Amino acid sequence: MNSFLHIHPNDNVFVALDTLAAGTRVQGDGYDVTALEEIPKGHKIAVKDIAEGGNIIKYGFPIGHATTAIPAGSWIHTHNLKTNLSGMLEYTYEPNLSAYPEFPEGKDATFDGYVRKNGDVGIRNEIWIVNTVGCVNQSSEVLAREATKLYGDKVDGIYAFTHPFGCSQLGEDHKNTQQVLADLVHHPNAGGVLVLSLGCENNNLSEFTKVLGDVDPERVRFLVTQDVEDEIEAGLKILGELVEYASQFKRTPCPVSKLKVGLKCGGSDGFSGITGNPLVGAFSDLLGACGGTTVLTEVPEMFGAETILMNHCQDEETFQKTVNLINNFKDYYIRHNQVVYENPSPGNKKGGITTLEEKSLGCTQKGGRGVVRDVLTYGERLKTPGLNLLQGPGNDIVACTSLTSAGVHMILFTTGRGTPLGAPVPTVKVATNSALAEHKANWIDYNAGQLLEGKTMDEVSKDFFRYILDVASGKKTRNEINGYREISIFKDGVVL
Repeated sequence: MNSFLHIHPNDNVFVALDTLAAGTRVQGDGYDVTALEEIPKGHKIAVKDIAEGGNIIKYGFPIGHATTAIPAGSWIHTHNLKTNLSGMLEYTYEPNLSAYPEFPEGKDATFDGYVRKNGDVGIRNEIWIVNTVGCVNQSSEVLAREATKLYGDKVDGIYAFTHPFGCSQLGEDHKNTQQVLADLVHHPNAGGVLVLSLGCENNNLSEFTKVLGDVDPERVRFLVTQDVEDEIEAGLKILGELVEYASQFKRTPCPVSKLKVGLKCGGSDGFSGITGNPLVGAFSDLLGACGGTTVLTEVPEMFGAETILMNHCQDEETFQKTVNLINNFKDYYIRHNQVVYENPSPGNKKGGITTLEEKSLGCTQKGGRGVVRDVLTYGERLKTPGLNLLQGPGNDIVACTSLTSAGVHMILFTTGRGTPLGAPVPTVKVATNSALAEHKANWIDYNAGQLLEGKTMDEVSKDFFRYILDVASGKKTRNEINGYREISIFKDGVVL
């Protein structure tokens, strides 16, 4: 097997699949060069001379320009490559729409889910404790721990989701907190929900229920801790009643078209755009072909590849919503006097990613080739099958919470560096390379690195599809086994 990869015929770089020593000969696709220096694993080697100012091409697109003349055989990274991105852009809708691939074996696919009384489908039957304010965080954690001892064998789990907000916030921040918490209450993976309040917070029950709207009083219960003598005793009694209600639900076959899946990456490396993200994109296409729903977020990691998504929009209206999605996030950076295009983290760079264009061209592959059907604002819930775009930052915990609040049943999370992070919903960690999958087997659920070891995308994507149906039917992910679940709500303004 070659120790390097040429991703696209137009690329003027190869990617090292293993560390290449100086003097290594690199041949393929009409190129024959010798490495002039050591090329780290996952990094880029120039396969032709590139003039100063010339574009570096990867994935068939420019990922920046050379800051100095680069001879063939040279290592290309932060010392000689700089982004082409700057300022705000004007966009034109140039539709480039593709049909989903044929997937006849998925047409009648099912998973075993929980059908709720309102017709929603969940893939877990859990009890969630949702706090209106951070002041009751510890109370909720005590309740979850003690209730698990008493009732945990009757449901899929009892969990508290702590956060620091619900009071001392203003304007959009307060609204975001209320909306995300309301979305969690409505999430179908929860068979029962205890809304836990302090009583004097801005987001008190009187105010929160205005945002929450109608709920099933058997499924959703409320407790104001200031109003009772012993909130733990009172809370455990309510949780016992919620467990009895939720335990009536049993798994039943559900069409795969009911499945909603979030798409995320974190701790990316030079292989993320070659294995993990394309695999998730292939899954997105397969699920879309079955009538299911996928959601792509991390807006700052669309910068530099946004026109690809824009031209996948189903119509001019959806295109304009995508333009607004991109520009509003750029405005957010500019308002805070931050550099719009300085995104790749130290871990990204160590793994071989140099510029934001390079990162974005890899990240956006998680959406596959599907037509963009809708664009959601932060806290907005899914309503349209197919590929959706969702407002949210690249930050892993905030983005995963945003996906959860949109209503996804699970999140597919690709990583080349590794992370234990878990959302409230099953969070499937997909390793971009086999070394990570072996080294952090306690974090990783699926190995996309096999795509570099002789497996075809067709066979791996269909195997992955079957694995996801198993997860939807109850197979535990590593974040669930480890008990790693958390939320973080987007904050832009002041805290009083």
